[in-house]
Amino acid sequence: MIELVPYDSTWPDRFAREASLLREVCGAAAIRIDHVGSTSIRGMAAKPVIDVQVTVAALCPLADWVGRLAGLNYAHHPSADDGNYPFFHKPAIWPHVYHVHLCEPTSAVGRATLALRDYLRDQPGLREAYADEKRRLAAVHVGDTADRREAYAQGKSPFLGPLIERALALGYPRA
Repeated sequence: MIELVPYDSTWPDRFAREASLLREVCGAAAIRIDHVGSTSIRGMAAKPVIDVQVTVAALCPLADWVGRLAGLNYAHHPSADDGNYPFFHKPAIWPHVYHVHLCEPTSAVGRATLALRDYLRDQPGLREAYADEKRRLAAVHVGDTADRREAYAQGKSPFLGPLIERALALGYPRA
């Protein structure tokens, strides 16, 4: 089951603690560490998983990042997107508590992720519409399997795509 919970005021502190650990492991190679995803948006219903985007100087060799993050108990989830936006999760089995995505400074996906976050932070009406869409998709994609979670995530794309385009056109991300 896709679990969506009301906004939790402890999420920013959980992110800050994890970001501190990530900064130690990544060192100077981490250009920035951002809280992204729904838990980064005050008032937003979300899965209780803290999403982190780490912008790094270079993704290659990916094996170095796999090793570094394994030191914090992150498991790499290999995918076709590894060359642009590799994904890690903690713990290795579901339910996850943290997700980490790596990207380089020129990453279109990384920029879009920050743009969406900043735009939704500024738009309460869109934030609520997105929460409603997530609830609808959670009711459709019932089941506690990886394919159901992936279908839920992919199901958000038709809603989020136009929002990301609008956010980028308006000059987001802000920082």
